[in-house]
Amino acid sequence: MPWFRALLAWLVIIVAESVHGTLRTMHLAPAIGDFQARRVGVLIGTALVFVIALGFTRWIGAKSRWQLLGIGALWVALTVAFEVGLGRAVLHFDWTRILADYDLSRGGLMGFGLLAMLFMPLLAARTTHPHQLGLRV
Repeated sequence: MPWFRALLAWLVIIVAESVHGTLRTMHLAPAIGDFQARRVGVLIGTALVFVIALGFTRWIGAKSRWQLLGIGALWVALTVAFEVGLGRAVLHFDWTRILADYDLSRGGLMGFGLLAMLFMPLLAARTTHPHQLGLRV
């Protein structure tokens, strides 16, 4: 599996998400509140990941559905590690604040965003080059 290329694509994702998060905090959160802005951010972030996956999936060179799902799983694991690491070490968030984004009972949508991220390489491949992987449209 082309892990190195998948890692490079994830770096593009995390830079885009970081810029998105900064802009969200500066411009959207003051208008609608931090938690609501983070919820909206999951939807915008999911769209960003899809667009980036569209641009990188063919270049990554996955040869099967399982490799595409493996790439998605890698992206999810790296993203969770990045989010927790950034939240704890840099922003000094407590666990309650970090886990709030994942708690569906409290309106957190991050779990849905990560689930979508898992399938983004497969969805992007189906969109951009379905016949190359034997995928049905």
